[in-house]
Amino acid sequence: MRTSYELGRKGEAEAAAFLAQKNYRILEKNYRYRKAEVDLIMQKENTLVAVEIKTRSTAFFGTPALFLKPKQQQRIVEAIDYYVKQNNLDLEVRFDVISIVKHKGTFDIQHIENAFYHF
Repeated sequence: MRTSYELGRKGEAEAAAFLAQKNYRILEKNYRYRKAEVDLIMQKENTLVAVEIKTRSTAFFGTPALFLKPKQQQRIVEAIDYYVKQNNLDLEVRFDVISIVKHKGTFDIQHIENAFYHF
């Protein structure tokens, strides 16, 4: 991977494939609302799942999930609130984090369900 952007995009593709194998259905990729971007909005059964994906080339400074700041969480919550209202959805809402570390050409994926904020 040449850049962190490319690494991030590859991580997003890996996360989407990982969740698809677990029967999550993609509704939106890179959904934007004001200053927020939600990497993936997915549905599994009666639950709408907002997924933040953090990809790093090393875990030297900690797991990638540690880099999700409270302000970013707040923006994601606001974006999902808007998305639910705009689409008139009647679903449970959950906020997950996918933490990915590139390791010797492969990706170690950790899925953290209910990572932050509960409706």
